[in-house]
Amino acid sequence: QVQLVESGGGLVQAGGSLRLSCAASGLTFSSYAMGWFRQAPGKEREFVGAVRWSGSSIPYADSVKGRFTISRDNAKNTVYLQMNSLKPEDTAVYYCAAGSIATLDRLRKIYEYDYWGQGTQVTVSS
Repeated sequence: QVQLVESGGGLVQAGGSLRLSCAASGLTFSSYAMGWFRQAPGKEREFVGAVRWSGSSIPYADSVKGRFTISRDNAKNTVYLQMNSLKPEDTAVYYCAAGSIATLDRLRKIYEYDYWGQGTQVTVSS
């Protein structure tokens, strides 16, 4: 049974930082691309960034480019989302996802991902 478990969310002031983790089990982690998405209240789930199985080719959403960094540790079956210079508009539930995705353009597509975590809340106060 595949499980993705996010952690590290919380309440932070604008300008602060958080590091989210997503621990995976029940799959060959190193074979999957990992994505981060977020969903704010009343809005659709949106792409944040992703990383291929090798750690290369990381596309980010324009809204987080230069502030967020994704990395993965295949030995620990974990993917991370380092979030710096947080803004109130970053407030959302953050989800990690795993997919057998080979091409760059598909990494942004929600429907390309096979497995999802339960999400972790990030709240940025002004």
